[in-house]
Amino acid sequence: MSRETAVEKAGTYVTDGPFFAELAERVAVRTESQKPDSLPELHRYLDTLIEPAFRAMGFTCRKFENPLGLGPVLLAERHEGDDLPTVLGYGHGDVIRGLEDQWTRGQGPWILTQDGDRLYGRGTADNKAQHTLNMNALRTVIETRGTLGFNAKFIVETGEETGSKGFREVIEQNMDAFSADVFIASDGPRVKPDRPTLTLGARGAVNFDLLCDLREGGHHSGNWGGLIANPGLVLAHAIASISDRNGAIRVPEWRPERIDPASREVLKDIEIDAGKGGPTIDTDWGEPGLTPPERVYAWNSFEVLAYRTGNPDRPVNAIPPRAWAHCQLRFITGIDFDDIIPALKRHLEREGFPQVQVLPPDEKNAGAFAASATPLENAWVGRIRQSMATTIGADPAIIPSLGGSICNDLFTDLLGLPAIWIPHSYAACSQHAPNEHVLLPTMKSASEIMAGLYWDLGAE
Repeated sequence: MSRETAVEKAGTYVTDGPFFAELAERVAVRTESQKPDSLPELHRYLDTLIEPAFRAMGFTCRKFENPLGLGPVLLAERHEGDDLPTVLGYGHGDVIRGLEDQWTRGQGPWILTQDGDRLYGRGTADNKAQHTLNMNALRTVIETRGTLGFNAKFIVETGEETGSKGFREVIEQNMDAFSADVFIASDGPRVKPDRPTLTLGARGAVNFDLLCDLREGGHHSGNWGGLIANPGLVLAHAIASISDRNGAIRVPEWRPERIDPASREVLKDIEIDAGKGGPTIDTDWGEPGLTPPERVYAWNSFEVLAYRTGNPDRPVNAIPPRAWAHCQLRFITGIDFDDIIPALKRHLEREGFPQVQVLPPDEKNAGAFAASATPLENAWVGRIRQSMATTIGADPAIIPSLGGSICNDLFTDLLGLPAIWIPHSYAACSQHAPNEHVLLPTMKSASEIMAGLYWDLGAE
């Protein structure tokens, strides 16, 4: 049996094999980690679907309870030789809330539905289809060659959508169990649906609330307008001091010193294309002088995710007593994680907004990730890049950091591993929103790439 056989079988798995049926089973489990009553479903996903699949491939499995009482972590391991390298994989089985009443395509979040080349269902893109493909690629190599040719460990956690809280403690208490030589996993989108992508890190993320609470109760806008401060206006101006009118960040400590020259070089040939249905890039938004790929993969971004003052559903003629905004900073390596919130407080004080408080978000929106990255010159990057090029007949796109955030720092900083991501989704997949989906052509390509990669790692 040959590499070509394994790659072909992996592609057939998507087009004519059990991919749809396996993914449908996994989508049907309502693993909404943001809902406290979903904990039994998180366990069921691992116990009835993931662990049996790994055991059928000759893996041993161990489930770790979350010390914070949240979603558990499964570690599957296949040991083939003491002299072989160990490859650590990862996926997350939890999903964002289903938002059942908002779906307009498919049959809702919990029934996998095909419409043309799209598969609709919650968790398809983020992350059930992605780890399903990688698990099958391991299975394909084992069935084709008889062995992997390397030692494999694979994590499936169930709390990524709530910030992977407790996952660090699980690893810290079991360092030997999670040890490896390299980390290779899949999450997030490609730069274009038809361009396979190699990602070397992840931007960090910190969410926080801004609150301007000036007084008790509202007051008539005719009698008091022009006499008392409007917290909605005060907070709007405070936010405007954080970034300029085009979204460029103005907090000094939040601005990177520069873009690494190696990152700038690999981003030269990157074109961001969300695919059909995706938004159009605003060319004048964000940091001036940067290309769109540099802005999302090698720079920081500040976003206002929600804003509320008064009663938006039933406005009345009264000056509201308070205004609130839920905000987020995405940041690359080199930014002091521990100084992000203190730096913002100092900035608001300097800008004349001492009445605006910076608060941690409520529990449902909590969670933070540190930024992390693997150097482009790392030997594992070259090996994986070459394997992908062999399968697709061209060089993959290489980006220094995911635009989004994930617990990559646990693998790079805590476990000390080179961490490389091969995303299988695309930017307009509607993850975290109604109508989440994946593209079948992308799934077929990704399946073939992963089978070729696992084959090559074992052959070496």
